[in-house]
Amino acid sequence: MKTSLNLLQLTIIVLLLSSFHNQKKEIYNLTIEVKELRNSSGTVLFSLYNREDAFPDEHYKKHLKKLTGKIVKGTSTVLFGNLPAGKYAVNILHDENNDGKIKKGMILPKEGIGFSNYQSIGLSNRPSFSKASFDLQSDKAIKIKIIYL
Repeated sequence: MKTSLNLLQLTIIVLLLSSFHNQKKEIYNLTIEVKELRNSSGTVLFSLYNREDAFPDEHYKKHLKKLTGKIVKGTSTVLFGNLPAGKYAVNILHDENNDGKIKKGMILPKEGIGFSNYQSIGLSNRPSFSKASFDLQSDKAIKIKIIYL
């Protein structure tokens, strides 16, 4: 009886430990690259979002995380580390004058912008979280096209 009770206790402990192991939150890395910048002036702001109500974010204030990338030969790359699995979207700005804001003409940006999953933007193709978002379920590398209007 004592042996079967010990075996039952051991089985319960193993089951509990395995259920805690399966609930472990997975953490991933996201690498983002932008190429074909029109010059190497300034920096590139990479803003990461995980909420639909925060995207797009013209003032770069509602982000989950924001990184600034150096430009080397028309390319900039950053790594967002320690991200839980989930749905994310990225907004970038080629901040040529390093002021942290989009420099605009009358209406349109004078500096390059970009969004995950977008090759172009316009009145019929405005940025939205649903179009720009992607699932992060493993380490991932994405390229974003810079758009100069």
